Amino acid sequence: MRAASYTAAIGLALAACTDAPYRLDAPRGAAGIELAPYAVYEQCARLDAGERVDYYFSSVAPVAFNVHYPDGNAVIVPITRRDVKQDGGELTADRNEIYCFTWEAGAEPSLLEYRLRPLPARH
Repeated sequence: MRAASYTAAIGLALAACTDAPYRLDAPRGAAGIELAPYAVYEQCARLDAGERVDYYFSSVAPVAFNVHYPDGNAVIVPITRRDVKQDGGELTADRNEIYCFTWEAGAEPSLLEYRLRPLPARH
């Protein structure tokens, strides 16, 4: 049952992403984002193939984190983490698409801080 609700949440999240996509031309981030139990928070960005994003987040309680994008009727999830309080890394877009960075609280509420930063193209 939990997997079905997670899949439905991703579908709704993708629908929300496509309503107002934006370019990640400058760093984006926030602190003090309150996540109620099982609440989802996401930030989406339109990336072109080869564009790179540095991401980092921390939370008070463990959260599930993923980066995903649509592929027809499927959802591709190149990065996924479960039950983590912090993570960071680099994502390189493999296609022109809207990528959504998504955090989901577990049974315990959490407080989230995140940063998304565009990186220069590799030569």
